[in-house]
Amino acid sequence: MQRLEALKAWLATQFPGQDIAVEFAAADADFRRYFRAIFPDGSSRIVMDAPPDKMNTDPYVAVRDVLAPAAKVPAIELRDREQGFMLLQDLGKVTFLAALQHDERPMVHKHLLLEAIDTLIDIQKISQPGVLPEYDHALLMREVSLFPEWFAAKELGKPFTFAQRQRWDAALKVLLPRIEAQAKVYVHRDFIVRNLMLTPDRPGVLDFQDAVYGPISYDLVSLLRDAFIGWDEEFVLDLVVRYWEKARAAGLPVPEQIDDFYRDFEWMGVQRHLKVAGIFARLYHRDGKDKYRGEIPRFIKYLKKTTRRYSELLPLFQLLVELVGLDEDDNDDSIQSVFSATKLSSDQ
Repeated sequence: MQRLEALKAWLATQFPGQDIAVEFAAADADFRRYFRAIFPDGSSRIVMDAPPDKMNTDPYVAVRDVLAPAAKVPAIELRDREQGFMLLQDLGKVTFLAALQHDERPMVHKHLLLEAIDTLIDIQKISQPGVLPEYDHALLMREVSLFPEWFAAKELGKPFTFAQRQRWDAALKVLLPRIEAQAKVYVHRDFIVRNLMLTPDRPGVLDFQDAVYGPISYDLVSLLRDAFIGWDEEFVLDLVVRYWEKARAAGLPVPEQIDDFYRDFEWMGVQRHLKVAGIFARLYHRDGKDKYRGEIPRFIKYLKKTTRRYSELLPLFQLLVELVGLDEDDNDDSIQSVFSATKLSSDQ
């Protein structure tokens, strides 16, 4: 409440004599909140509230300037760095997630997701090294380490045993080099339908302040393996192929064979899903935010489906089963035999 009053006072000093209505608009998983300021003439702006003792808004400003030539990102109209307030262009009230949930027809979903893919390719086309922070090995490791620390140990109450830690370390030695070998582009890092806005011309892009220079498949995984909405495998595969075709036509450095790109997409997903499961558990256990906790099972399901498909990742599949068990999707003879085989080999 104190921050809201300070925000209203800041607006009053910037627009003296105007009766500005302020309403809540959205909140991030971190400490940022957004309010909609409605002016007497009916126009509106978004006010970012980023407490300066908890958030640094410099990356938001820097990344916004990098992406602006390629994507529809909010214009910054005013900024008070010391107080942590920013007045932004209002890109509307309808997220892609809301639009997809409102109209469940597959053709509508495909149309909107292809619009998002076109925007993603536009961003990737302007990529240059040395502009954004590197998505390097250290960062990839920090992210996946959230899984044993917060999901296994805190959410499940099952800290890794010595044998599980060995399998975990061995799996990462297989997984991460494949990811690090991917061609690098600008990575939004949270390119999800909640962060895309429905506007009259092209998608508006939000929440880009954590952007990095990293694996080309990352943002596509974020888009198509979402926390809050899911699609069947055939639908996702079709969109991955369409992205790959568009990326090749745009001269982006994707593999020549779609099979190779789809494998990159899936393995990148494993890293991201491990990270997200850890983040959502940490938000609950450390920060007291339970909004995202219920979405963790979706990511565990993504993880099990992918790790069981590739022989190199079967130790990770076994580890997941030890932690959360088998469910109906896993409970068939082929999976049971795989589990038995990997368990036998690990015991030897």
